[in-house]
Amino acid sequence: MSDNYLLALYEKMLRFPMGRQIFSAYSARRAPYFTTIRPLVQKVEPNRCDIFIKKRRAVENHIGTVHVIAITNGLEMAMGFMAEASIPKNLRWIPKGMTLDYTAKAETDITCTASVDADGWKPGELLVRVEARDTNGTIVVRGTITVWVSEKPSKQQIVT
Repeated sequence: MSDNYLLALYEKMLRFPMGRQIFSAYSARRAPYFTTIRPLVQKVEPNRCDIFIKKRRAVENHIGTVHVIAITNGLEMAMGFMAEASIPKNLRWIPKGMTLDYTAKAETDITCTASVDADGWKPGELLVRVEARDTNGTIVVRGTITVWVSEKPSKQQIVT
């Protein structure tokens, strides 16, 4: 079992029937806006996460494709899970910005992926690669999410 809290929980939940679905629903509720896309965490591991979004009316736009904001939500969730599963214990992260290109219509279910090189986890800016693919493998959105990585503040000793 992993010593990373997120990976340990994910691995534990995968042992149960519907564990991936339960983990996804529980985790999305920790940041409630993620529940709007009904995400399914397909894979979470150090330096990579895949989130599945089912094409359904609630995430479609006026032309019947998956709305780019729903996809962006999935990309941000993938980035956050990847970061939590990857970052060394002495560091912390916060998103700083996002740059995306819309490369094709999202006419099917979507898989959102965030990934980063393992040696990128050091203080400063970290560019996380993100992409969303349809069921045919076509990239419909690609870009980067900039994450600010910094040292965790040292815990002060309480003297009584």
